[in-house]
Amino acid sequence: MQFVFFKDARYFQIMFQSAFLCYGLFYLHWNAELWLYATYSGVSICTQLVCEMVFKKQNGPVFSRAAWAKLKMGIPSALISALGLSLLLKTNYPAIAASAAFISILSKYIIRVNGKHIFNPSALGIVITIFFTGNAWISTGQWGSNALLFFGICSLGFIVVTRVQKLDLSLAFLGVFALLLFMRQVIVLGWPVDFFLQSVSTGSLLLFSFFMISDPQTTPNHAVARVSWAAGIAVVAFYMTSFQFINAAPVWVLVFAQPFVPVLDRFFKGKLFEWNPSVRMHHKAALPGFSFTHKTPDLPVGQPS
Repeated sequence: MQFVFFKDARYFQIMFQSAFLCYGLFYLHWNAELWLYATYSGVSICTQLVCEMVFKKQNGPVFSRAAWAKLKMGIPSALISALGLSLLLKTNYPAIAASAAFISILSKYIIRVNGKHIFNPSALGIVITIFFTGNAWISTGQWGSNALLFFGICSLGFIVVTRVQKLDLSLAFLGVFALLLFMRQVIVLGWPVDFFLQSVSTGSLLLFSFFMISDPQTTPNHAVARVSWAAGIAVVAFYMTSFQFINAAPVWVLVFAQPFVPVLDRFFKGKLFEWNPSVRMHHKAALPGFSFTHKTPDLPVGQPS
């Protein structure tokens, strides 16, 4: 029997992000801010469900079995956004945490072009919250830097981006960013190679590379445009990190670069990514009121992340 769990890359991402959160809590001994994580998760899921009912037309009664099944399909996306906030965004105020989660999910429904939401939800929630409140921050140093974290995130992230076919984007960003750092730190400044390795193996950078910039709904459709876009983000992020000393620069650059995605999609025609059912699930998982579109086999099931 085939389970939806194994066909939807979002469930793997939830599992990996949860593992990273447990790694921080139990191995790195973070403060157990359970209220913060509960706020992110609760507000994200509630906002997702309300937005699904408000912005998307349901066939039949709202509380019918088919309507509820469609609503549940969006919950994994909300959890991914909530975990992204949990892993990166810190604040001491419940209202600010709730606002970040609300903005993240709402942006998927109100800021859209050509069937795609423009911004990565958690990245936009982080940037807006930090910029407008001054009482939230990204704690990049909380992850430390060691080989276990480096190989763990790279291997798990590799699986996720491969399943959503965006590995080229992650490697383009990380490769260009690491190359520029190596040239500056090792070749120009003569710093030890160990310092460079520590710079490119931080948890926040690797999480961004494999779980944030690779969001298939907010990246260019065409492979050439996608790789060029990621490389451009890496160049700007390198400059802002090395010369402007901006904390978590890649997240900020990503948010400002994402409005250019519809422009690139217009000039570089590519196939729009969709979470569609596979051939095996096409007949088995269909419920009354569902409208499935089959394009290619063995793609994940669910709503856009």
